[in-house]
Amino acid sequence: MINAISYTLKRRSLLLMLCALFSLYSCRNKKEINKTDTVVTPKKSGSSAIQVKYGTQLNVAPKEIENEKLYSFIDEWYAAPYKYAGTDKSGIDCSGFTSKLYESVYLKKISRASKDIYATSVVVKKEDLKEGDFVFFKIESKNVSHVGVYLMNNKFVHASTKKGVIISDLNEPYYLKYFYTGGRLK
Repeated sequence: MINAISYTLKRRSLLLMLCALFSLYSCRNKKEINKTDTVVTPKKSGSSAIQVKYGTQLNVAPKEIENEKLYSFIDEWYAAPYKYAGTDKSGIDCSGFTSKLYESVYLKKISRASKDIYATSVVVKKEDLKEGDFVFFKIESKNVSHVGVYLMNNKFVHASTKKGVIISDLNEPYYLKYFYTGGRLK
């Protein structure tokens, strides 16, 4: 009886050691990922890493992300802090970001002030917004005081005062409250 118990304990110990060695070996061969690394999902049906990343964020299929230049620009600027009248990645405001995006992605120079961007735009209803259109807000003001660029699926990119360059949803209560209109460059 004692021999049977001893044999069982030795067998369990051996199995535990093998499991521990297997775990150590498999962990040692995995690449460690830190916060600055981009996790790339293997390509399926020809989707790029940018398409996969922003498709997920916008709740659309990766293949729906067609303007990779736009999303690569967003990716470069994402989380850049907000700074009133700022013009670079160390700090930028909403109209500065929108202006840089338009110049880089669409090769168009636009005004540096949200109210002037609004003044040079054709009004577009919320339900008619297309990728690249402007979204304007009157935040505790009688005039347009905030601008972003519409992406798709009710999402837009902008430089927020609290989180810097981010993608937000027009259906969030804050943006629903202050949304004024959409716009398209004349």
